[in-house]
Amino acid sequence: MTSSRPIIGVLGIQGDIEKHLAALERLGADGRRVLAPKHLEGLAGLILPGGESTTISKGLVRHQLVKPIQEFAEAGGAVLGTCAGAILLSRESRNHPVPTLGLVDVEAERNAYGTQTDSFVAPADPDSASGFADLQCVFIRAPRLHAAGPDVEILARVDGAPVLVRQRNRFACTFHPELTDDPRVHAALLEAADA
Repeated sequence: MTSSRPIIGVLGIQGDIEKHLAALERLGADGRRVLAPKHLEGLAGLILPGGESTTISKGLVRHQLVKPIQEFAEAGGAVLGTCAGAILLSRESRNHPVPTLGLVDVEAERNAYGTQTDSFVAPADPDSASGFADLQCVFIRAPRLHAAGPDVEILARVDGAPVLVRQRNRFACTFHPELTDDPRVHAALLEAADA
């Protein structure tokens, strides 16, 4: 007997992997840690969690995951990058740049809000789209997104700056949705994975 629950991978190099897996479980999805290309097989979606973007970028190379993740997304797999994951999804990064996957047409400015001690929580702006207006956003050494391309939809802003964007089946999120009980960001990924 096979499960009809979608399987969503969570990149297992660094970050709060367990919190993402728990969020997926609450939404009725099965989670799987991804540390090798073979772990992408059968996935409906993939999460690139936060952490330190240099470490994760090097880990993608070490685990030979750069091209397989790009191919997964190009083949229609839904992808969510949170904080460092958003940096890695961007077309390029700045402020001590790291190699990126080039899957979302934005530039990511690393550590744009300051250091770990500058972490904060803020609500999404009231005019944010798609039901994200009252989303509580947890920022920890967060990036800022700039120069969004014409195909990038801005779903949520904080103080006018984009914090959650979508390009086709790919989401870049500068905050940590796994650190709240609000399921909407993970639910958007599952909806894209089911499309």
